[in-house]
Amino acid sequence: MRQADVLVVGAGLAGVWGARLLAQAGLSVVLVDERAGVDRRIRTTGIFVRRTLEGFPLPAECFGPEISRVVLYSPGYRSLILESPRPEFRVARMEVLCRRLLEDARQAGVEWWPHTRCLGLHARGSESIARLSGAHGGLLRARFVIGADGARSRVAEWLGLSQNREWIVGVEEVYTGLPSDGPPAFHCVLSSRLAPGYLAWLVDDGEEVHLGVAGYAERFDANAALAAFREQPPVPFAWNRARLIDRRGGRIPVGGILPRIAMSRGLLVGDAAGAVSPLTAGGIDPCLRLSELAAKVAFEYLATGDEARLRPYEGTRFRRRFRTRLALRALLSRLDHPALLEAACAGLRLPPFRSHARGIFFGRGSFPDVDRFPVGLAVARSREPVLRPRSTA
Repeated sequence: MRQADVLVVGAGLAGVWGARLLAQAGLSVVLVDERAGVDRRIRTTGIFVRRTLEGFPLPAECFGPEISRVVLYSPGYRSLILESPRPEFRVARMEVLCRRLLEDARQAGVEWWPHTRCLGLHARGSESIARLSGAHGGLLRARFVIGADGARSRVAEWLGLSQNREWIVGVEEVYTGLPSDGPPAFHCVLSSRLAPGYLAWLVDDGEEVHLGVAGYAERFDANAALAAFREQPPVPFAWNRARLIDRRGGRIPVGGILPRIAMSRGLLVGDAAGAVSPLTAGGIDPCLRLSELAAKVAFEYLATGDEARLRPYEGTRFRRRFRTRLALRALLSRLDHPALLEAACAGLRLPPFRSHARGIFFGRGSFPDVDRFPVGLAVARSREPVLRPRSTA
């Protein structure tokens, strides 16, 4: 039977990032995904905030120009312009970035198994037997499993961990060939027709235009809403000259980080753990931060066998930090009448409340700081060998 220290299910940002860290620490790591490549069927918009860009070693050449302006629109397209003295956003060229991060992971020693689906996990003592199908079908014995398999995580179900119950659905199109007259900007439209419970967005960084909508699935048809938004965007574009280069979509969990995201045989990261801001639905910064903590606690647990090393990875610890945003999410979900949204936007345009709008878009508190994974220190502290011989039998 094939064997690994860690099986990572799902090769999105969360899975690839955590897999690389654990491989760098000397663990044998297998990364599986049912897609043929990490640049296929990408779901995230790829909008990175300043906090993430400053806090993580990301390749700058995989990103578009800097964005410092946000324009917030009411349903009637009355605008509030927010300017920051610093670059606040950059949009990743996600296909390029995902390939680059996967290559870094493989160079660190991660075994990459594309076109491979995990069909189930079964306990064998303190370990798991994974049943795989596809290009690398068969059984794999893993000391630990990391579920990075998205909002509807099967790993969560198999390990008996918490599962997402609240989400919005989104769809986005990415275009090139649309020259803009103005500076790079992040345009956001609050509209119960186009995006009930969330917002419609148009991000123009001067090289690419990202056009998208998201909301509660039971209240709208996402594809029809996107078509309507394309017909009446907040800024005009000659769409007939544009070249559509990608179309993305999927579920976005907005119920906050889940209460139980770890147990002795594995843990959850990224969307599977609900690591998404309940208010803004931003998931990239929480994804990377939580993945680093996940790698740290997983390594220390495997090195020592002490389940207490998993305790810092309790979702309830993080949920307390999101009480205000969860309350605002509940409020936003109920603002489904255009007049109410118009009034809310009018209030944000008033000087006393403008700072609140700035805090939502330019704030740095979307996810708490966590212990980063110091690979060299972690290896030095290891009390016993952590790398088991791999078996190909």
